[in-house]
Amino acid sequence: MSFKRFQLGLIHVAVAMTLVPINSTLNRVMIKELALSATLVAILASFPYLFAPIQVAIGSYSDRHPILGLRRTPYILAGLLLCVAGLIISPYVAFLMAENLLLGILAGILAFGAWGMGYNLSSVSYLSLASEISGESGRGRTIATMWFMMIVSIIATAIGLSRMVDPYTPEAMIRAFGYVAAAALALGLIGLIRLEPRSSISSSKAASESYSVKQMISALTQNPIARIFFIYLLLLLAAILGQDVLLEPFGAEAFGLTVTQTTRITSIWGTFVLIAILIAGLLEGRVAKKTIAQFGNLGALAGFIVIIMSGFSHSTGVFYAGVTLLGLGTGISTVANLSLMFDLTMPGMVGLYIGAWGFSNALSRLVGTLLAGILRDVVSRLTGNALGGYLAVFFIEALMLVFASFMLYRIDVDKFRKGVRQPSYVEKVALAVE
Repeated sequence: MSFKRFQLGLIHVAVAMTLVPINSTLNRVMIKELALSATLVAILASFPYLFAPIQVAIGSYSDRHPILGLRRTPYILAGLLLCVAGLIISPYVAFLMAENLLLGILAGILAFGAWGMGYNLSSVSYLSLASEISGESGRGRTIATMWFMMIVSIIATAIGLSRMVDPYTPEAMIRAFGYVAAAALALGLIGLIRLEPRSSISSSKAASESYSVKQMISALTQNPIARIFFIYLLLLLAAILGQDVLLEPFGAEAFGLTVTQTTRITSIWGTFVLIAILIAGLLEGRVAKKTIAQFGNLGALAGFIVIIMSGFSHSTGVFYAGVTLLGLGTGISTVANLSLMFDLTMPGMVGLYIGAWGFSNALSRLVGTLLAGILRDVVSRLTGNALGGYLAVFFIEALMLVFASFMLYRIDVDKFRKGVRQPSYVEKVALAVE
């Protein structure tokens, strides 16, 4: 089973690797070097989250339509190929947009659409396969292994990518994207070799674990406290995850950082997210969950404030300090708030709330990414100051965190705890990956 966990981790790593170049290097080049609209970049970057609701349909379809006796492997492979194809084509599309905007947008919809569709097709399939292979008792450990490998791979990919684009040229970026795509495909294929047993589960059993988007929304909004918590999560995650599309371009605009330097921001952020989750693990059971969550929220808030200060002081040292705080706050906040989410589940509905978490996470990322891109463009256009647009976004995201922090005090989970199966810490951390 340990080797199968490793194989599942390789598949998760492969898909995650295709996101790093687009969300770190390409968005910076498109916004800064190519002077494309941040709104346009945000829309293209949000395709994986825009398509997230189709995961329900994909999961149900694959349950009922195995290919050669395999319910997950063909769909994982198809999704991985789409992700890799989208990654390879994306830099060409970016340069085409700079030359012919209309034609570039049409090509961009196809390329980024393939990437986004592939992400959802593969992720729902390999998470389902991980659940089926591991069984209930080993599910948390399996997904935790996949999550840990994913975080490490993001850090490693960002470091490797930063070296491959040093010095930056369009040719160097295209070549680097190709290398990452090839590595992702190779790792994914290794992960798939003899991983899934044929006809591993019955269709009736698989179908019984499927939930509709309507059911997931109902689970989050069926009572007042759950509704408050859903809004709280939306504000929180949109703030701390929505910055992803603008952090690297901001580094370039405010401090003149090279493509190589801004690409490394992802590795710095990921390292401190990893450290933060380990810290959250040490605090688990020793400190109240809401206290840990608030600590993470305020850490992320401090990160935004410091990043804003760096824009006024033009200090790269202050900027990197802000990125560090943001990473620490994000890691602690994500795990602690996921733990709170489980406190609001009802007996026999854990699977439904796992899906609800994935839905709320995707919705928050979509809202945060689009808000960041649109607000940056609007403020920059109105003020004639590109840097002001970035600072306005970070200020709004900090304000969202302030509101979220106040809302946390209104969430009372005591009456939900009776009779609720509490997952282990490993399970809680593992589900953050969704």
